[in-house]
Amino acid sequence: MKRVLIVGGGLSGCEAAWQLADRGVDVHLLEMRPKNPTEAHRTGDLAEIVCSNSFKSTLVQTASGLLKAEVDILGCRLLKTARDSAVPAGHALAVDRGLFAQTVTAALEASPRVAVERKRQDDLDVTLPAIIATGPLTAVELSKALEHRCSSDHLYFYDAIAPSVEADSIDPNVGYYASRYDKGGADYLNIPLTKEEYERLITRIRAAQLVEPHAFEERKYFEACLPIEVMVERGEDTPRFGPLRPIGLPDPRTGVEPYAVIQLRQETRSGTLLGLVGFQTRMTYPAQQEVIRSLPGFDRARILRYGSIHRNIFLNIPALCDPYQRDRKSRGLFYAGQICGVEGYVECISSGLVAALAVFADLCERAIPELPEETMIGSLMNHIHTPCDDFQPMNANMGILPAQGNRKGGRSIRYREAAERAVSAMRRYREANPWLFESRLR
Repeated sequence: MKRVLIVGGGLSGCEAAWQLADRGVDVHLLEMRPKNPTEAHRTGDLAEIVCSNSFKSTLVQTASGLLKAEVDILGCRLLKTARDSAVPAGHALAVDRGLFAQTVTAALEASPRVAVERKRQDDLDVTLPAIIATGPLTAVELSKALEHRCSSDHLYFYDAIAPSVEADSIDPNVGYYASRYDKGGADYLNIPLTKEEYERLITRIRAAQLVEPHAFEERKYFEACLPIEVMVERGEDTPRFGPLRPIGLPDPRTGVEPYAVIQLRQETRSGTLLGLVGFQTRMTYPAQQEVIRSLPGFDRARILRYGSIHRNIFLNIPALCDPYQRDRKSRGLFYAGQICGVEGYVECISSGLVAALAVFADLCERAIPELPEETMIGSLMNHIHTPCDDFQPMNANMGILPAQGNRKGGRSIRYREAAERAVSAMRRYREANPWLFESRLR
């Protein structure tokens, strides 16, 4: 029986490895860390997440909630691990990032079907079948090989990480605990800002020293994860209508929505680490400390994890691949995760899951059935396989679902109906293809 090589031990690579192992397939999983660290990772654990610890909403009528419901139907392993590692975050699923990565690492290293090797892969001269899931921080050597393979301009954008502070180092009395619109528990610490405090914050952000990209690199930020200073460049009120919006967060002490709100989200189960929601940044470390310590109740804040910026690469998948994520030039070579142009934790997990299903179908000498287009996963796959002049990363959103004839009713009704259609379609997909989910190679 053929052994599947998976290059990259991030979210997509780990989900693919777990899925294949569940189906009786031997997997050789290569991960370059900790021997070859990156500018964003802190450990050598598999499935380490380096940006926000939030997997976003669990409400099925939202795009991220719908995507979770779909991967649950397909038997996703990492999402279950995320729930087992969850910390309070209202209606969002947020994890203790250390516990999550350690749990995934232990499970895969203990699997009799998975051989984990700490080694960097520098080229595409690999034994097939193989899945390349090296993620946005692919090492330079392999990145060059992928660029040559893609036979087009190398595609990339910049992703920024938000800072985190030690909970005991800030004054919680300046804020209040609540979730927006009371969805979920009162899981976020909200720091209200007056108009004057907000304007002072904007002034400090504008004056902050920044870490600039290399001169030869054009800045291409992903719109869903803009650095706070880029938001400010677009207009003084941009953050106030974005991550600092006060709508749905009235101060229980006054009953009034403040002018702006800074939200802090718990990042560990112990509650000792709090992340500043929406404060992803490319400020220098001293500038971050100055801005953060100027906030109400933050004058003694200890920053345990500074914000940073890193270069995320992605490939021109529409030009390079056939569905699903299969290299046209080499039928046994697949890609998965963020290098495919899907953006977001669960999106990367779903990409790894789909790649595993495609590889398993190949091993069974069958074609993977086409994913239902009315599902979020199907729509994401359609996006990354549709040729276009300016291919860009995409995260789950209701706008990529196919339009329906009946446009009556409010948005919430349309979204709920779209979610119901998608969930039903995905259940039918699984029921119609038991061999893809219940078979094991012998």
